[in-house]
Amino acid sequence: MAKFKFKKGDTVEIIAGDDRGTKATVLAVLPKKNKVIVEGCKIAKKAIKPTEDNTKGGHANKEMPIDVSNVRKVEA
Repeated sequence: MAKFKFKKGDTVEIIAGDDRGTKATVLAVLPKKNKVIVEGCKIAKKAIKPTEDNTKGGHANKEMPIDVSNVRKVEA
């Protein structure tokens, strides 16, 4: 398991991919997968099945993990 230089709440900049140049905060760090989840970046639509609590199904937008090599820490 590699040591990360990112923590939850840090401000980072996306340096590769569709969201290149975007600055946002880290929502979660996944050290075993070598990935981070960044707020508002790499959004995917996920289908939600109807349940007892959620009587209507539909789609929800969810942030997906980004590899650590595609992220750079920004000084606040």
